[in-house]
Amino acid sequence: MIELRGQMFGTMQQAFGGDTLNTAVYLSRLASHKGVQVSYATDLGIDPFSDAMVKAWESEGIDTSLIKREQGRMPGLYTIQVDETGERTFHYWRDMSAAKAYFNAAVSPLEEQLDDIDALYFSGISLAILDAAARDRLFSAAMRLRERGGKVIYDNNYRSRLWPVTVEARAWYAHAYEMADIAMITLDDEMALFGITDESKALERAFALPTPEVVIKRGAEPAIIRVAGADPMYVPACKVDKVVDTTAAGDSFAAGYLSARLTGSDPEASARSGARMASVVIQYPGAIIPRDAMPADLL
Repeated sequence: MIELRGQMFGTMQQAFGGDTLNTAVYLSRLASHKGVQVSYATDLGIDPFSDAMVKAWESEGIDTSLIKREQGRMPGLYTIQVDETGERTFHYWRDMSAAKAYFNAAVSPLEEQLDDIDALYFSGISLAILDAAARDRLFSAAMRLRERGGKVIYDNNYRSRLWPVTVEARAWYAHAYEMADIAMITLDDEMALFGITDESKALERAFALPTPEVVIKRGAEPAIIRVAGADPMYVPACKVDKVVDTTAAGDSFAAGYLSARLTGSDPEASARSGARMASVVIQYPGAIIPRDAMPADLL
């Protein structure tokens, strides 16, 4: 999506972002030198904004062959205002976003190239913007990948405004957790989706999920990793002197975790990598920090 950041009816800076895109960019930066090729699947228009996005993503080393382009659609748009503590307020224009139409064709680029993919990462927002038929196709692709030994990673990012019927969201999330090898869970989102007000009950529910590996993100509190058959592991967040902007904190944690996990690190070490990456990102404005701001100890 196109990102506009700044003062309403004043100067606003253009960028781009989106939960899975943020993770893709950071994962490419962190893991491309380890032999990991990151591809991004979405739908864009035939317009200068879409052209600029593709060019920027390619400059990050992201493979864009899974991107669909079509006339008459545009990327979505969102604005961000940030308060003095780094917390954000978003406003979205995405009802006609091109990404919603990714599975409109008989076969998508993702489905065509699935045999070349080792791991598939998608989120609750990925599910929310698709209709039921498109979600079924995404899950069919995920199942095909798992059947031949690939990994499916699901990030729960929940936005209530995208799900008019909460019970429908719960059903699709349950399906995603059954499908996933790794679940990345923002605990606040899980509590909001299932109407849980007690954190201990939310953790109990997360520990009981069918997903073999569950990574629970809790902001400034320690992350918790539950691997089937083992006791939960607690990994502290990295403290920072000043939080500038929490945009993409969870997305960058996911990238740090996956960059380590997919290249042989154990879950605890991978969570430390995620915490370190997130601690750097929240010290800069916007979803994507400058390349020269990347933490040297993770590169």
